[in-house]
Amino acid sequence: MPEGEGMALYELGRRAAGVGPLLEVGSWCGKSAIYLGSAAEEAGTVLFAVDHHRGSEELQAGWEHHDPAVVDPGTGRIDTLPHFRRTVDGAGLEATVIAVVGSSVTVARHWGTALGLVFVDGGHSRAEVHGDYEAWAPWVALGGWLALHDVFADPAEGGPAPFEVYQRAVASGEFREEPAAGTGSLRALRRLVPADGRRMP
Repeated sequence: MPEGEGMALYELGRRAAGVGPLLEVGSWCGKSAIYLGSAAEEAGTVLFAVDHHRGSEELQAGWEHHDPAVVDPGTGRIDTLPHFRRTVDGAGLEATVIAVVGSSVTVARHWGTALGLVFVDGGHSRAEVHGDYEAWAPWVALGGWLALHDVFADPAEGGPAPFEVYQRAVASGEFREEPAAGTGSLRALRRLVPADGRRMP
């Protein structure tokens, strides 16, 4: 995540923290958790960081974009959890950033807390991005925010799924894009309509 996008995410987290706790889908080694965790700590709330820590399908051992440093030599599988924990600890955010280790969709199925921000940045396949949106968008509180990363209109720049979900969220009528709150490939959308269908004033 480029620094400009990270700082935009931090500012978005600060705004959203007044609505409710923050949640990110896809933590990898913790870079975005530092931006959002810092915002949450300043506001006196928390960040739930949801990730299975086994890497997305395009970041597996032996693939072009994988990082050998995150492969567990004992299992030969990706395991970013130790790296994530060190990042969070090094930033002094262990009391604020709550790691939730598991499948995003499975965790969401048992969730029960309205959220000020949901940041979707997990696996980038169509099934995963659409699944994360369907699982977590309903938990964004009225006036809260849905943030999407790696949104590119040109599929050659980053794959089509995040852009499809961005279009889907806007077309739903439940969210309105706030262009000033996003930058680069980060898109920020604010919830206008709660589950009961009433619009924000």
